[in-house]
Amino acid sequence: MRQFSSFLAKICAFLGVLAVFSPYSSSAFADKLLLQSTTSTLNSGLYDAVLPEFHKDTGIIVHVVAVGTGKALANGRSCNGDALLIHSTEDEIAFVEDGYGLYRKDVMYNDFVIIGPNDDPAGLSSASSAIEALQNITSRQVPFASRADDSGTHKTELRLWKTASYDPRPDSGTWYLETGTGMGATLNLAVEKQAYTLSDRATWLTFANKQNHRILFEGDKMLFNQYGIVPIARTACPNAREDLAEIFANWLISETGQSAIGAYQKAGSQLFVPNAR
Repeated sequence: MRQFSSFLAKICAFLGVLAVFSPYSSSAFADKLLLQSTTSTLNSGLYDAVLPEFHKDTGIIVHVVAVGTGKALANGRSCNGDALLIHSTEDEIAFVEDGYGLYRKDVMYNDFVIIGPNDDPAGLSSASSAIEALQNITSRQVPFASRADDSGTHKTELRLWKTASYDPRPDSGTWYLETGTGMGATLNLAVEKQAYTLSDRATWLTFANKQNHRILFEGDKMLFNQYGIVPIARTACPNAREDLAEIFANWLISETGQSAIGAYQKAGSQLFVPNAR
């Protein structure tokens, strides 16, 4: 009898291990959503704070693919994902108008800032506008690091240069340093080369390698940085989990989701301001 009890205990223990590692365990059946996202929301730690709350409320697991906004849009057009959370409003609207998105809704905003070395050789701290700040950089040919990766940050940077009536890309490799990388790597290069760069505020606040760099220009309305949510349409992408994407979108713009976003802070600073309508 004791031998049978011991045998039974071993069988139960074995079945318990199977329950943990088997692809047929309960977690394998959980609803899963693939989110194409800008890097700033991931690197800032926002998802670590918000997505567990969403999972607790809905049981849905969100897998995040963090790339530049341009790449996220391309992935969406290739039907690789269920929703987009990015920051390039014009491109998001075009994505919807082209039939790839169900709709686009505001979720939150922060702003862009121009970072540079403490001694500020281009005099950005005394500039009266973002355009004047860029003009100071070009007139003195001081190093400027650009993401050059078709991200939302890069798109904003190019719009600012266009408004300043200057195209710095022909100067690439001289004072204009095109990295083709994400925000963190571009900030590292800016610190290494004593260069200026444009960053979203959330990434800068969470960036560890600041050394002698600081925010030298901020506050211009042209530096406003809006984030939007776009569920991918099943009519364009038959495998898109449109129902889960809509649940996610509605949660983000609900009072619960907006409160979770607004509550997230780093070093005592709020990184994103909820503004769903």
